[in-house]
Amino acid sequence: MSQTNDPNYPREDTLPLLTGISAVALAANDMAESVSFYRALGFELTYGGETERFSTLRCGASFLNLVERPQSKPHEWWGRIIFHVADVDDMYRRALSRNFPTETKPRDAEWGERYFHMLDPAGHQLSFAMPLT
Repeated sequence: MSQTNDPNYPREDTLPLLTGISAVALAANDMAESVSFYRALGFELTYGGETERFSTLRCGASFLNLVERPQSKPHEWWGRIIFHVADVDDMYRRALSRNFPTETKPRDAEWGERYFHMLDPAGHQLSFAMPLT
């Protein structure tokens, strides 16, 4: 049975208008290290901090929440968060200047973005990208 014929699935004209993602939450093995990492990349701390179990950082009109979860076992790859930035190469230089390891160098992709990947202190994959003009 398709979703459009399923009586338990709402009709398209009754669905709420989605306007964006307010926040993404990530586990942080070490809150102090994670907060310091994101602040060094230009995120603004709006709640919590290095000694708290929960912190919020602003990223443009959205937020990144960090929840302290001491590492009990390594996690497997879960996906990535893609952040749009004004200048990918500048963000890459910022990461390198702070000795943050990157997985790739900036490159132009066939789908029309310039991007690079890196890991945060807890091992979450981050992508910083900008549209090619």
